[in-house]
Amino acid sequence: MRKYISFCLLLLSVGLFAQDKTEYIVDRNGTGDFRTIQEAINAVRTADPRGRMTIRIKNGVYKEKLIIPPHVTNIRMVGEDRDKTIINYDDHANINKMGTFKTYTFLLSGNDITLENLTIENSAAPLGQAVALHIEGDRVIVRNCRLLGNQDTLYAGRDGARQYFENCYIEGTTDFIFGPSTAWFEKCTIHCKRNSYITAANTPQNIKYGYIFNNCEVTLGKDVNAMYLGRPWRAYSMTLFMNSTLPAGIKPEGWHNWNDENNEKTARYMEYNNKGAGANTAGRVKWSKVLTADEAKVYTIENALNGCDNWNPLTIK
Repeated sequence: MRKYISFCLLLLSVGLFAQDKTEYIVDRNGTGDFRTIQEAINAVRTADPRGRMTIRIKNGVYKEKLIIPPHVTNIRMVGEDRDKTIINYDDHANINKMGTFKTYTFLLSGNDITLENLTIENSAAPLGQAVALHIEGDRVIVRNCRLLGNQDTLYAGRDGARQYFENCYIEGTTDFIFGPSTAWFEKCTIHCKRNSYITAANTPQNIKYGYIFNNCEVTLGKDVNAMYLGRPWRAYSMTLFMNSTLPAGIKPEGWHNWNDENNEKTARYMEYNNKGAGANTAGRVKWSKVLTADEAKVYTIENALNGCDNWNPLTIK
């Protein structure tokens, strides 16, 4: 009887310990708490009383189609090594008429999520839209990550939701950064794999800030020599490149109207203090704008991302 009671107490203590944990380890080789990332996400409870949860992911290729649902919030996901911790899937829009918005490798719908040191990849062949990272959550931080794909790599998918990208590598072919969210890109590398369009912002008319690229570098793949900075998916699309490096392969006109002259009256396309052979604005379309130093002062992380709750991603780990 005593042995039975001792055994029950042991199980209880183990269960309580698991409930108190604020950090999970994922290792596909079995040395952590879970073998898959989705299992670790599923272990985080709604409004989890443990507070901010950290999921640490060991190196490896995790072939998973991940979902963080809206009710799961306040998670920090950290890879062991950016180039060796790889989340991979290969859906594309032409599989069973899937459409763009179900092709994600990672759908992030919860608020207050931070991703660090991860590669998130949609490895589908260039056969149509194929999203790597689809973000619906607000107050999302992506640091030191690689987002790999072709068309529609990063979908910033919710009107007015705020996202902060720092020291990331984002690659693609067509419209590979797109959607209606407010997103700040700081010290990111934007790599173009095919002559096409970098951005397709979908900024709502009532939202002042769309995409802001600051201290970023645009790079071009082999034979890429005719790249547009963006085209408007919605009439009031807002995109700004500032203090960034633009290569010679950026088309002189810079921006495209998506074959609709009406967009020229409403799209908010701007540049400021860029450098590189592609930064010459002499040939830019007349409906884009080159900011003055005074005009550029309002484009700060604080103004773009603070919102009503004074969110500041620079203070969050």
